[in-house]
Amino acid sequence: MPHAQKGMAIGLFGGSFNPPHEGHVLVAETALRRLRLDALWWVVTPGNPLKAGREQPSLTQRIALSEGLARDPRIKVTAFEAGAAVRYTADTIALVQARNPGVDFVWIMGADNLREFHLWQRWRDIARSVPIAVIDRPGATLSFLSSRMAQTFGRSRVDESDAGLLARMRPPAWTFVHGPRSSLSSTAIREGRIS
Repeated sequence: MPHAQKGMAIGLFGGSFNPPHEGHVLVAETALRRLRLDALWWVVTPGNPLKAGREQPSLTQRIALSEGLARDPRIKVTAFEAGAAVRYTADTIALVQARNPGVDFVWIMGADNLREFHLWQRWRDIARSVPIAVIDRPGATLSFLSSRMAQTFGRSRVDESDAGLLARMRPPAWTFVHGPRSSLSSTAIREGRIS
């Protein structure tokens, strides 16, 4: 797990990154800037339980590819979940918070993930334990409002103009951040539609 000091605001950007691409970099850089984060942990997961059975490069390969893309020194590529034998995001957040008292964390996710967020293990607990920043992705800008998470936690939505304060807010608190978008997707790259 990367080093953190009390008082820091850190984004947690998790995923299988199969493969990582410039769209992920754009999400990370947008989050750093718009949320006024001190650091962002790019958390490469051993595997996504919702995508079980899908072949993917080794964790070591995905870490190396992610490190090759993450040029901002505030972005720390890590795979601490594997060493901690953590499988679900709710457990990852609990572990990170327990080991880093006094640090403010924000969960970072692309808007395309919001559609199925309600399928995540203990998704309501995630929303109640850490602020969430949803970063705009092509094709997901309008559909996010109809997501189960947006409807369930509609009263906890923070205006985008206050996104820079999100890390210091008590959850549940979430915001949708508009900005530059990349049409790249791991799925399209795997399927050979984008090289």
